[in-house]
Amino acid sequence: MNNPLTTADPGLYIWTIFTFLVLMFLLNRFAWKPLLAALEARQKTITDALEDARKTREQLERAQQDSARVMAEARVEADALIGRVRVDSERFRLELRDKAAAEAANITKQAELQIQREAAKAVETIRREAVDLSVSIASKLLKRQVSATDQDALLQEALKEIGRPHQ
Repeated sequence: MNNPLTTADPGLYIWTIFTFLVLMFLLNRFAWKPLLAALEARQKTITDALEDARKTREQLERAQQDSARVMAEARVEADALIGRVRVDSERFRLELRDKAAAEAANITKQAELQIQREAAKAVETIRREAVDLSVSIASKLLKRQVSATDQDALLQEALKEIGRPHQ
């Protein structure tokens, strides 16, 4: 028995080759070209994504460098500001201390002047009372009343003797 699959048939070969070529043509036209185009598009998308990722990474690195630079500048500025604040606060403290010392000296000087004025008033009051008492005693000794004019004259004379003119 002859098996048709094991016997060579030239017509079968031709039809098999023809079918294979038609199938290759159809696959090439409708399957391979769109499949290759899809693969190329996918490859382009992947390439673009990789390029975008590289650019994004570079931008991130630049941003990190900029951020580090800005932070360093901010630290330098903060240190400078702290230094200026310390200097200003020290100057302000010294100014306040000097102002307080000057004010204390002024208060002390005013108090001394007030004490001198009060002492001069007290001495003047004591002198007037001494003169009045002296006039009163002299008046009793003379057994007569001294007039206001006589009293002023005696007062002026007593003040001249003491060494201080009447004001």
